[in-house]
Amino acid sequence: MTETKEEMVSLKDAEEQVKIVTQRLALLHLAYARTLVDTFGWDKGKQLVLNAIKEYGRRVAKRTQQGYQTLPKYGFWERRPGQPQLCELGKTVLEYNELDTGSLYCLIDPAKTMHTNPEEKLIHTKCLTTGDTHCEFATIPTSQKDKEDFFTENRDWTHIDPKIDRYHKTKHQENLDTRQVHRTAQSK
Repeated sequence: MTETKEEMVSLKDAEEQVKIVTQRLALLHLAYARTLVDTFGWDKGKQLVLNAIKEYGRRVAKRTQQGYQTLPKYGFWERRPGQPQLCELGKTVLEYNELDTGSLYCLIDPAKTMHTNPEEKLIHTKCLTTGDTHCEFATIPTSQKDKEDFFTENRDWTHIDPKIDRYHKTKHQENLDTRQVHRTAQSK
């Protein structure tokens, strides 16, 4: 009879391994999102990222319904005594200063909940990747427009998460203003 020994690792080591995988996931998202936006321009590239996140949300929802765990229990969130936890994925987005494309990943939260139950969505009331100090969430009912835009192909459904939508509208306006100032300076 052969005896099998189980290898044990500390919780700290396990959390570190999950942190590494989460950072790699963030880098993967930033790489594909940046490639799409740089290749096709902001509007078309953003739409392609939204399409991918919607499909990702569908897959996550399906696996969750099949009994798989939604997020790792340890390591995905940095625990900070006396302070809100920090999302490791969001920390990587901040490190690379790519909040425009990085915050699109955070739409996974309403996407996975709407695929599970189209009548509700998990939204951000605070979001690290839009400039807040941490993330907070609320589950709220969906509107008919939410459902129509989300479940119709190739529609911009960013508005489903108002926090992320406001961030993108503000950034878009800032980019338009910067381009206008640049054009005005060139014409002089």
